Amino acid sequence: MIRCICIDDRDRPADFPLSKWVKDGEAYHINFAQVVLPQGIIAFQLEEIDLDESCYPYQYFAGNRFVIDARDKKKLERLVMDCADANKFFNFVTTS
Repeated sequence: MIRCICIDDRDRPADFPLSKWVKDGEAYHINFAQVVLPQGIIAFQLEEIDLDESCYPYQYFAGNRFVIDARDKKKLERLVMDCADANKFFNFVTTS
């Protein structure tokens, strides 16, 4: 997993549980990354926060809420590619 630090915890949606919202300055670990549409931005699922049905319809945190160490850039790129490949597989399996 890739360590990240929250740099923006503003603008929590009113219907998003406060107990599951990220906190400015806190460290988290990215365990899934995906480009989300229609925004076309990178978004993360974090090891420390389970975005369950109480968070619906939110499934990810916007990547621009976090900073990662520049040395982890390649690791993040690899994770995004691996997650994209996994999504293609699971979409194929669930729609056939």
